[in-house]
Amino acid sequence: MIYGIRLYREMTRVAIVEDKRDIREGLKNLLDTSDGYECTETYSNAESALASIGQNLPDVVLMDIELPGISGIDCVRLLSSEYENLEFIMLTVYSDEERIFSALKAGACGYLEKNVFPTALLNAIQEAKEGGAPMTPKIARKVISSFKVVPKNGYDLSPREREVLGHLCEGANYRQIASKLFISKNTVRFHLKNIYKKLHVNSKYEAVIKANKEGIL
Repeated sequence: MIYGIRLYREMTRVAIVEDKRDIREGLKNLLDTSDGYECTETYSNAESALASIGQNLPDVVLMDIELPGISGIDCVRLLSSEYENLEFIMLTVYSDEERIFSALKAGACGYLEKNVFPTALLNAIQEAKEGGAPMTPKIARKVISSFKVVPKNGYDLSPREREVLGHLCEGANYRQIASKLFISKNTVRFHLKNIYKKLHVNSKYEAVIKANKEGIL
């Protein structure tokens, strides 16, 4: 509230895929009682999410990894191939590198542990919606430690694509990149698609990791 005028904030719509009922209901309650957030639907397994999430499409999905039947990672892979603008945050008790990178490769933009504080979770959801890549410090350290610089390889990136990739590696989201380069968010998305194709990757994380490992910039 500023000088008696209520500022409008666009609602952030979130779906939850979690097999444990108490966690599922706790997350839903957090979202529904937090200003600016709305839980569109909860799912106890990947199959139900795959079948009906498109009927009330959210902005962000909180995804557990260990689900009965189809895993959370496979669910992300299937949903991300169908809904291009849908963002996924893995919310899990697992922090091993294999699961982290499998999830990121599948299309997740963020990876958090379930003991994250509620305010940090809400901030992470908003960050994901805005094109960011939220991670808890422990997860971020594991991602950073995987970087290994090797001889430079240009992959035929255009000067503009190099600029976009450079800002992405600095942690900028779509909106921030668009502002820095004076282009639209849709143009940023267009450049990133070309970057992914040229680098032979499928996600923001893969592009950042490959750029750092191979000294592309």
